[in-house]
Amino acid sequence: MTSPAAFNDRDRRWHPPALTPDYKTSVARSPRSDLIRLPNTISEVTGPVFGHNDIDPVDGDLLKNYAKDGDPIGERIIVHGRVLDENARAVPNTLVEIWQANAGGRYRHRNDTYFAPIDPNFGGCGRVLTDESGYYRFTTVKPGAYPWPNGENTWRPAHIHFSIFGTAFCQRLITQLYFEGDPLIPKCAIVNAIPDPKAVQTLIATLDMDATIPFDSIAYKFDIVLRGGRSTPFENRPEGN
Repeated sequence: MTSPAAFNDRDRRWHPPALTPDYKTSVARSPRSDLIRLPNTISEVTGPVFGHNDIDPVDGDLLKNYAKDGDPIGERIIVHGRVLDENARAVPNTLVEIWQANAGGRYRHRNDTYFAPIDPNFGGCGRVLTDESGYYRFTTVKPGAYPWPNGENTWRPAHIHFSIFGTAFCQRLITQLYFEGDPLIPKCAIVNAIPDPKAVQTLIATLDMDATIPFDSIAYKFDIVLRGGRSTPFENRPEGN
């Protein structure tokens, strides 16, 4: 039997600080006092948990889970990878959720006023459970870039939001996936809030021709590391793991 390994501390030079003035909304949302780290209570780290009965097989197929009378418009892609702990061990039975803009760069949300059209056959969200090896897989369309009011002419790179749950509802980490080769990545204020260029690379999904389906879908691989000094940067946990 393998004995449990010690958790590694978070490297605070690796993850984005709460206050990044070039990312304008961080100015209003960041704390002004020193952060206090509170231990989890029993109610926070025990149940309820997610099971396979909570997930429909089509939930992870964004090409089908909202389609009404046709296929979504856009470049068909596969996003896949593994969820791992800081010692590269698989994290099985973990709920992974994603949400994204459509191929035109518009979210299906009432507050999204970008003039790109809504795709009637694309909902933009999905969820799966990792298997025993920590593996997950989504089929979707590649999201489009879109403008955002951070400056006079600022655009978000194509990205997919990821939410990873632990063994209880309060154990939730949120991050973003970007795509290899996107020229907007180095111009994004949110990306530039991450101080270490090597950490930025952990948010970029790499082209995976081995998993690509010929004449169907291009694949991108994106592994997620939950804890430790080189964990995937998470936007909702600047205070630490």
